Amino acid sequence: MTSKQTYRVCFCFRRRFKQSAAEAPKEIKDLFNAYSENGIMTAEHLCKFLVEIQGEKNATTEDAENIIDSLRELKHLNIFRRGIHLEAFFRYLFGNSNPPLSPSLEVHHDMTAPLSHYFIYTGHNSYLTGNQLSSDCSDVPIIKALQRCVRVIELDIWPNSTKDNVDVLHGRTLTTPVELIKCLRSIKEHAFYKSIFPVVITLEDHLTPDLQAKVAQMLTQTFRDALFTPGSEGLEEFPSPESLKQRIVISTKPPKEYLQAKEKESDSQKDSADEENWGNEVNDLKVGLQDIDKQNDSDEGDNEEDVDDGDHKLQQNTAPEYRRLIAIHAGKLKGGLAGLLRMEPNKVRRLSLSEQQLEKAVLTRGAEVIRFTQRNLLRVYPKGIRVDSSNYNPLLGWMYGAQMVALNMQGYGRSLWLMHGMFRANGGCGYVKKPDFLLNAGPHNKVFDPKAKSQTKKTLKVRVYMGEGWNYDFKRTHFDAYSPPDFYTRVGIAGVPADSVMKKTKIIEDNWTPVWDEEFTFPLTVPEMALLRIEVHEYDMSEKDDFGGQTCLPVSELRTGIRAVPLHNRKGEQYKSVKLLMRFDFI
Repeated sequence: MTSKQTYRVCFCFRRRFKQSAAEAPKEIKDLFNAYSENGIMTAEHLCKFLVEIQGEKNATTEDAENIIDSLRELKHLNIFRRGIHLEAFFRYLFGNSNPPLSPSLEVHHDMTAPLSHYFIYTGHNSYLTGNQLSSDCSDVPIIKALQRCVRVIELDIWPNSTKDNVDVLHGRTLTTPVELIKCLRSIKEHAFYKSIFPVVITLEDHLTPDLQAKVAQMLTQTFRDALFTPGSEGLEEFPSPESLKQRIVISTKPPKEYLQAKEKESDSQKDSADEENWGNEVNDLKVGLQDIDKQNDSDEGDNEEDVDDGDHKLQQNTAPEYRRLIAIHAGKLKGGLAGLLRMEPNKVRRLSLSEQQLEKAVLTRGAEVIRFTQRNLLRVYPKGIRVDSSNYNPLLGWMYGAQMVALNMQGYGRSLWLMHGMFRANGGCGYVKKPDFLLNAGPHNKVFDPKAKSQTKKTLKVRVYMGEGWNYDFKRTHFDAYSPPDFYTRVGIAGVPADSVMKKTKIIEDNWTPVWDEEFTFPLTVPEMALLRIEVHEYDMSEKDDFGGQTCLPVSELRTGIRAVPLHNRKGEQYKSVKLLMRFDFI
């Protein structure tokens, strides 16, 4: 008698997928046929295309000839002497010389207005390499920020362990310190590497008068004539970025010892006063990109407070040589929210509010916030419980005129991508002129209301043709171990609540060079504040979708026509090869 045995047999096999080369979409082929003759596009044809389709009204035949000459360097295209064929035309459109923002557009905003008329690229705790509790403090993040054209650097300054020198660190945490002088020297070396417009150093001051005097000496010896010192009385009006080219501007607050004493004196009144002045706690303030930031009801940890810099105690406790270097005075006036936003006729100042304090303020006094920012500077910073160095939606501050919307530059994510997008405008110099409606009152002294619904001013039409480059910048199995990726694109607007929206294309399965060829329209009521958000994701049925690239672009500076849009990684660094072919039109 024979016995029976059962075995489980596994068969291993390989799946083969054809790697298709990028091919021009149908609309590109149709345009080539319309602007060519017998399969050849001459310089005259190309010039006509640039004017009529790309919206480059000043394009010349010489410009077209230069484009054709640049394509001849690509030997594999076999460019004809008298013009280009379809493949070369397609490679031009999908090439690095055809970006969505003009490469020749340098600083073009009026830079002669007061500083309060600009959004300024601002960092928070600029010295931290990671989280807010235990990461290292270093000058390296400061250097990286300056190389990105960040124009406001924040330093928390404390006595060192022996109380005879000054360190930079996040106080009362496990962060390791870095010497202040090292940070200052790095700022001097890199401040104007990419932008000649002023760098503001905001000092979170926790020093005794003798160490303040030492800081004054460091600042004077390090920056010398570059240091802007208008005197200790404060400014009646802020100077312009143009007048402060290649200057270092100091802005600071009172000593921490005085602040703590003041807080202890007022603790018993704080809760009731806050409830009366700020209104009830806000659970959810919808300001557009709801997926960026989950609101939190706690203000715990928001300890970046300002007090009245005119107080006599402050004047007594501050080293005079240190005080003379403070160009932008930071301070809060007494009297609750009304006092915070009170404007002095012969003096301007900087006010700091946490993101949550601003949310409360704009619910009841949004118009006053905007009026305040027409002459004064408003700095907004992340709430204290963001110990992971995450960020909030910066549009909350920008919509109400806040100039210094401070983000953690190491806190990668959608909030920081919006920041990158905003400051790609105006030649990437770190200063973007605020729209006129945030600077001037309208009829009956009425100011802009970001939450109000208004008529559509213009409509942006976006066509997403295709993408390429992932097979060069990613490993073959990065997205899926067993098949090519399944990409889709999300495209939308970040702006005022009425304009903010996200849409997405269909999923293209098993393809490294996906072709979507889909069109979306975005009605814009406030196009001046709109940012175009673009993200590519790889669909995963069983897990979270994979990240495939992103970018954010200021709508006000988009070039119309067909453009090659380079994508960036989570940190905002541009990929070498990954890009999308898109078309932009305003109707």
